[in-house]
Amino acid sequence: MTGRLRRWWRRRTIQFRTSVVAAVVALIGLGVIAHASTGIVGWLMIESVDADLRRTATATAEQIERGAAPAELARPDIRVLDVAGAPLDSLPAPGFHRWQVDELRAGSGVLAFDPPTDLHRWRGVVVPAPDGQPLLVATGARLVGLLDAAGRTSRLLGFGSVLAAGLVGLATWLVVRRALRPVERMRMAAAGLPEGRRLPVPEAADEIRALAQELNTMLARRDADTERLRRFTGDAAHELRNPVASIRAQAEVAVVHPDPELAQETLQDIAGEAQRLSALVESLLMLARAERGVGSPGQPVDLGAAARAAADRLESPDGPPIAVEVPTAPVLVLADPAEVSTVLDNVVGNALRYTRTVVRVSVFADGMGGSGMGWVWLVVDDDGPGIPEEHRVRVFDRFHRVEPDRARSTGGAGLGLSLVADAVRRRGGTVRATMSPEGGARVEARWPRHRPLP
Repeated sequence: MTGRLRRWWRRRTIQFRTSVVAAVVALIGLGVIAHASTGIVGWLMIESVDADLRRTATATAEQIERGAAPAELARPDIRVLDVAGAPLDSLPAPGFHRWQVDELRAGSGVLAFDPPTDLHRWRGVVVPAPDGQPLLVATGARLVGLLDAAGRTSRLLGFGSVLAAGLVGLATWLVVRRALRPVERMRMAAAGLPEGRRLPVPEAADEIRALAQELNTMLARRDADTERLRRFTGDAAHELRNPVASIRAQAEVAVVHPDPELAQETLQDIAGEAQRLSALVESLLMLARAERGVGSPGQPVDLGAAARAAADRLESPDGPPIAVEVPTAPVLVLADPAEVSTVLDNVVGNALRYTRTVVRVSVFADGMGGSGMGWVWLVVDDDGPGIPEEHRVRVFDRFHRVEPDRARSTGGAGLGLSLVADAVRRRGGTVRATMSPEGGARVEARWPRHRPLP
């Protein structure tokens, strides 16, 4: 039952739950105030009666001290008793209980029902008689309408508490509804929000304004991601279309002309295009993983050793030589070995593709400094045609080529340097393209230097 009630409560709207909670809290608070107010009203009325009773008791005690007989002073509301509560004024016993007599002797007031439908208030004072005997003078008054007034006051305040709690709930309902009106406008705007548009931001500097701003930031990221995906999909489709069309055209030629020599040449061309297509697909997959941020936490990698290994892997007997200059001591960066290999393969591979005589690969590190911060640099130079200044920033964009026709003829898809930039920047580094001292292209990449724990 409790779980069902909790589920029902959670399904209610914020407006409903806030209004109900406010009304219940108000009802409890006003109920406590009403109960306390009823008690205070009764106490004030009794205090007023007690003041008159004390004056009457004091005056009667003074008369007894001057020698007046108890029987002469006795009235239904003035009684002269001994200290045990027995009457000395020739009137019937007042019917006080033992504890009431003790309270009267102590000077406190007591309430008594006599007859049962009437409520009386009594105050007492002890006074010595002329013969030295202690007497108890008790004065009383009928509390006319006290219970009725207390009951009416209680009912009136209770009704007022319920009414006030209902008004508080209604006011809370209206206030919350008005406060949530910007949220409703945001919901309606979001339902038909076209790409590139943003949610309305309320003027008040409150939580709803902060929510709208955060949602607009999220929408901006969504639009940027959508545009990036659209551009990536279009570029990828364009790049994939060329090798696929080439493979199809060559296959159709081989089918139309079933010449063994031509077929062998065609198969070699198809194998080359298939290899290019495979490399392009692999690059696209690597870019997709980079977009998702998929990668290992990183481990210390000796960039000098990785550069020597890349040179041994990429250098061929009939191609340009690779001159490697690295420190003798290890220079460590916190990265993934596969990422470092991707950076070296693409940067050195690009240099080999365009250099005329030699590719120079340099690795060096600056000092750690007092703050313990340092950098490890990878610099790759060639003496080829170089990268024009207007392309040196965009060369790291996807599918960007400095010379599209020549890049396509060499098998490039414009993804290599984009992979390099993603791999380096993901580890907190930077990459840039400049001119080499030989007049060709220079690509510089740097990573934060890793210092092993002692």
